[in-house]
Amino acid sequence: MKVSYFYRKPIPHFHFSIERIFDAVSSYLQKEVEVERKEMPFFCDRLEYKYKNVLWSRKNNGSINHITGDIHYVALGLASASTVLTIHDVNFMKRRNYLKLVEPYIFSLLIPIAKAKIVTVVSEQTKREVLEYVPFFKNKIRVVPNFYDPAYEIFEKPFNKEKPVLLQIGTSANKNLERLIEAVEDINCTLVIVGRYNKNIEELLLSKQISYEWKQNLTDIEVREQYQQCDIMCFVSTAEGFGMPILEAQAVGRAVITSNTSSMPEVAGNAALLVDPYSVADIRDGILKLIDDDGLRDELIKKGFDNIKRYDIARIGEMYYNLYAEIAAEAK
Repeated sequence: MKVSYFYRKPIPHFHFSIERIFDAVSSYLQKEVEVERKEMPFFCDRLEYKYKNVLWSRKNNGSINHITGDIHYVALGLASASTVLTIHDVNFMKRRNYLKLVEPYIFSLLIPIAKAKIVTVVSEQTKREVLEYVPFFKNKIRVVPNFYDPAYEIFEKPFNKEKPVLLQIGTSANKNLERLIEAVEDINCTLVIVGRYNKNIEELLLSKQISYEWKQNLTDIEVREQYQQCDIMCFVSTAEGFGMPILEAQAVGRAVITSNTSSMPEVAGNAALLVDPYSVADIRDGILKLIDDDGLRDELIKKGFDNIKRYDIARIGEMYYNLYAEIAAEAK
């Protein structure tokens, strides 16, 4: 069985999450599935480049095609009966005014979903959000979660109660960094931020006199080290398609505080402290509770080890294999 994985053309030091996930899936399946990696020749920031990517994809159809995410429009160039489309989130429908929603609705949701044989989403939350826009494709959509990297293993360290290190992964608007910064004002801690530099965020950190470290362009190993050295993972996003940092922190053995909305409660299970991401006071209270309550912190860490079992690469890899086998069987 042969599967062609279609990837976006990545922006250096910015696009890596989708690539990391499906490179790992292909490695896991390599004994049973021959995977061919096909990367778009053009970025998708201009309509003419999207058109060229579609033409390129049409020439590079495989026996089974899997669009790994972001470049949904590529489905226009692929055979309907043999194409799997993975949707990670629909944040692209939430960032524009009404007049600018037409193009992404048609070319990133409506037509790609209509053309694909099977559509996978990474969480029940993402499924609900997709169906808000295209309710008539319910039978096509299946939930196949992401998995955590097994390189994330338990790493024990004493909890720094005097000045804990709080880890924040990501700096995009949905990561809610401004409210997190306001929440930790006057808390004796160090906030470690991993992600793209943002001048406005840094000015807020300075104005609030927050002790912080900003890390950019880290390797996978260096990112993993940030989890190992932190005391608490803060992930209070306003919206997520999935929420991988939750699982990575749980795998390392760190207490997690995350949002009570979007996909985060689903991914965290009962192994994280949930707060209202729109309430600075609630975020602050949650952080202080994790710092002060040793019993709660230890309980969440223990539950985290159980929770990550739901997101094992073997389980998720098998789910993708079954999808490909289903398409291959119907093609005979």
